[in-house]
Amino acid sequence: MTTQTLPLRREFSVEGEYRYDRRGPVRWILSHVLRYKRFLFSFLVASTTTAALFSAVPALTGVAFNEVLKPTPDPLRLLWIGVALLGIVILRGVTDIINAFSIEVLAQRTERDARQELYISLLGKSQTFHNRQRVGDIMARASNDVRQLNPMLNPGVALITDSLTSIIMPIVFIGFINPQLLITPLIFIVVLAVLLRDYTRRLNPVAAEIRGRFGDLNAGLNETIAGIEVVKSTAQEAQEKRKFARNARLVRDFYVKEGQVQARYLPILFYGFTLTAAFTHGLWLVQQNVIDVGQLVAFMGLMGILRFPTFISIFTFSLVQLGIAGARRILEMIEEETEMDENKAGYTAQMIGEIVFDHVSFGFGEGRMLHDVSFHVRPGQTVAIVGQTGSGKTTLTKLVNRIYDVDSGRILIDGVDVRDWSMASLRSQISTIEQDVFLFSRSIRENIAFGLGATATEEAIIRAAKDAQAHDFIMSFKDGYDTVIGERGVTLSGGQRQRLAIARALLTDPRILILDDSTSAIDSATEDKIQQAIHRVLEGRTTFLITHRLSMIRRADVIVMLDKGRIVAIGSHAELMERNALYRRIFARYF
Repeated sequence: MTTQTLPLRREFSVEGEYRYDRRGPVRWILSHVLRYKRFLFSFLVASTTTAALFSAVPALTGVAFNEVLKPTPDPLRLLWIGVALLGIVILRGVTDIINAFSIEVLAQRTERDARQELYISLLGKSQTFHNRQRVGDIMARASNDVRQLNPMLNPGVALITDSLTSIIMPIVFIGFINPQLLITPLIFIVVLAVLLRDYTRRLNPVAAEIRGRFGDLNAGLNETIAGIEVVKSTAQEAQEKRKFARNARLVRDFYVKEGQVQARYLPILFYGFTLTAAFTHGLWLVQQNVIDVGQLVAFMGLMGILRFPTFISIFTFSLVQLGIAGARRILEMIEEETEMDENKAGYTAQMIGEIVFDHVSFGFGEGRMLHDVSFHVRPGQTVAIVGQTGSGKTTLTKLVNRIYDVDSGRILIDGVDVRDWSMASLRSQISTIEQDVFLFSRSIRENIAFGLGATATEEAIIRAAKDAQAHDFIMSFKDGYDTVIGERGVTLSGGQRQRLAIARALLTDPRILILDDSTSAIDSATEDKIQQAIHRVLEGRTTFLITHRLSMIRRADVIVMLDKGRIVAIGSHAELMERNALYRRIFARYF
């Protein structure tokens, strides 16, 4: 295990998480592989043994050739050579199995661990990070780039390792035959190394572009499918087709460039010249009585083994370069700094629900959303946040549970700065129900129980659904609570989705509840029932309301009026109607 530290700021981490070396894509890949040293060791031993056994075959063939050329060959000696060759073949089959099994395990586990590491990293990123990312590009990195690590190791690295041993072992055997025979193969190896270095240098930027362009292609595809309703309603299918074709063409063009680099790869041609030179040199040594005919046969057999690493290097180095390019993209995302820390050692306690905004300012980039916001909410109070579109209502509530952090000032919950709370303790006691409800493509039961997971009981789930006025429509489905809803809840109406979201929030028994226009898709009769249920279940809990519905605003204990990120008035509905012109205008427009 390396001592390389993980990024300091994360909103989520796993206890005992393995620490990988992230000082570069190659180091990162190696740290994944070195996690399984036993399989790496067995692979290297098996690969080396296989190459040695493979090289032993032409060496024994040369011995047999000399024996056959004798005036009176020894049958027993030829028999033993045959038995030895049979033994080598059988043993090579065993080492091949060990070799293949070991590298396959390494490749599969590396892919699994890398995907898990990236997923945990994404869970720990802040909302600000996710706001600026394209979902399709993230998916390309999490699926295709991670997947590229597998073929990079097997067959990529596996064949490169086999190629190295297939070069070293024949050179060793040739050296034992006669050191003078090493001249040609050593020259070949030096030239091959130079050509491979130039090949990888040319291939590396092309591989990086392939991975990047594929991410762009995937991001565009994801956006189009996610917004397919807009595409169809505006009849823009042809435009989206052209955009997709352009991105696909760019991916194709860079694959063609990769092929052009491979086509200019010269070692195969150079190997042919090397083989001719080696044979010529061997014949000359035979004429000089330095080696015999059998040794020449063995030498040429060993030179023939060098064809495999020469030929396969085109394929293997392409896989390795694509894998390294993918690893670089994965590592970029893992290492991108996030704004917040989970603060595991932070303050944990049962919330009472007192909230203080103390001269809070916040904004994205250079723009300011909130300016010097200060107000006090007592435990159990219901606060309505009112203002025109863009006044900062939703942003204000997202500072409470640290979806975003304040730029200046502070927010206190029960007298403790939210930045000093443990993130898990803080967020587990605050529930948010937004207008744009997100539901998972799972059963209704799992969606309601999401905030508690496996600890949620059936009775509690049903009670929360009844309180949210969702039980009746759930039971109207054939499978009831086991009904699997479509992605993002598309098989449900807007009102049904929002009632399930309210049930999910009620189940967690939050100390602080944030309702962001959460009843906009619910009819008035159902809304009244839901509000009665919320009022009954959450009595004594602090609630923030962002709404334009008069019934909910009137129920609030305090109304905070925002205008362009500043508080312009605080009071009850009657007080603001009497003394605030902007509030009266908004009220008149809405109601």
